[in-house]
Amino acid sequence: MANILIVDDDPAVQITIRLLLERAGHHVTVAGDGRRGLALFEANRFDLLFLDIFMPGMDGLETMRHIRVLAPAIPIIVISGRSVTPDAYAEPDFLKMATKLGAVASLQKPFRPDALLAAVDGCLKAGEGSDVSSGRR
Repeated sequence: MANILIVDDDPAVQITIRLLLERAGHHVTVAGDGRRGLALFEANRFDLLFLDIFMPGMDGLETMRHIRVLAPAIPIIVISGRSVTPDAYAEPDFLKMATKLGAVASLQKPFRPDALLAAVDGCLKAGEGSDVSSGRR
């Protein structure tokens, strides 16, 4: 299965995503912030990334910008616990913004396990024809 990197500062979210992905047969590596995630990304080969948007230090959008330079085709799923914008006067919809900046998919926390696994499957299948994945079906 896939080698997946999770970059999130919340230990509960890390554990939840890790367990779901490992039960689905994936290999998972976890980083608690963007700087550590970027270092792990530079040192290893990953098929997919989960990036939390809001983290101390280097946030998910900045981390994604650096990763896009290194690997433009790698699928990235952004996650955030901030609410989706209910009206035009609230803060921006950061999940939508992140997908416009290069994320393949987004998940609002809390997410359902089936939604997470469907996003992973969709991203991995979409990447099969690119440099991200070596196998074809």
